[in-house]
Amino acid sequence: METNTMSKIICYCKNITILEIEQAILKGAKTLDDIQAITSACTGNKCKELNPSGRCCSEDIKVILNDTGSKAISHCCCSK
Repeated sequence: METNTMSKIICYCKNITILEIEQAILKGAKTLDDIQAITSACTGNKCKELNPSGRCCSEDIKVILNDTGSKAISHCCCSK
């Protein structure tokens, strides 16, 4: 990915970028729970208010995990 894309925020509740998600995957994250533990992404509950797309970041994180061949558990951090 290009630099501008990598610095894009993916989790607006915690200000976590795509680069930080990908770095967590390089450190061994294979599930959304792993991503949450390593980065704190998807642990807030204000996605609908803070994310310009008006949705939870879990779906975007799931896409990145799937692109790397990991199995993403599909649950929204907003439902906690």
